[in-house]
Amino acid sequence: MTTVAPDTGVGPLLRDWRRQRRVSQLELALRADSSARHISFIETGRARPSEEMVLRLAEHLDVPVRERNALLLSAGYAPRYAETMLDDPSMGALHEGINQLLLGYEPYPALVVDGRYDVVAANRGIAMLLEGVPDRLLTPPLNAMRLTLHPSGLAPRIRNLREWRGHLLHQMERQLALARSDSLRELYEEVAAYPVPASADGRTGRVPGSVPHFALPLEIEHEGRVLSFLSSISTFNTPMDVTVAELAIETFLPADPATVAYLRSLAA
Repeated sequence: MTTVAPDTGVGPLLRDWRRQRRVSQLELALRADSSARHISFIETGRARPSEEMVLRLAEHLDVPVRERNALLLSAGYAPRYAETMLDDPSMGALHEGINQLLLGYEPYPALVVDGRYDVVAANRGIAMLLEGVPDRLLTPPLNAMRLTLHPSGLAPRIRNLREWRGHLLHQMERQLALARSDSLRELYEEVAAYPVPASADGRTGRVPGSVPHFALPLEIEHEGRVLSFLSSISTFNTPMDVTVAELAIETFLPADPATVAYLRSLAA
């Protein structure tokens, strides 16, 4: 996925980001040490912002790194952030760190996905959950959304599928609001169109005797047991590379003592 300069100028793009963030011209000007008049001139094309001003405004509007490159291109400047392939030798330390993190989280499931939810790395906890998934869905590149929501994937085993599906689709919608990605839009339309198995009707996901949850759990069946997990997603702070900026580490924390005991018994 490469950064392409949009057809419109940088002014309308910055205006769209400002409105999306629900920030007034005056508020943005105060944050960026500028004036509302100058912000207005930039947005209407009456003034060309410097490269430093484009980056400053993008930072205060929390624009994703890939889209910051697009803003720079629209303003007539070269992209600031590289997009390094994950198999590049310079990414060796990143790979080592990720692998150590995933290994250290075992026996609990954890994985790393890119900006399109393709699986970059996963541990044995994830492999355990994927047992029984057809080989055609496990052909690289594995896609986390497709594996989870496909009728032949994990979907029939998820006890609270309607709730979990709604959570995942909403997550993708939020990302689409930030990233102008045709491939991500195509993936969203694909997984949103998957039928919900009839077996999901009327199932709430609450296991009898389970403890109350402070967040929506993933309730999934595995070998006759119902395992319960809470999902947490982490990203890299202050990324200077588009690829790194779009990586997300998702860990699944057991949500009840029974899940903890079962996973530890497998590890033993």
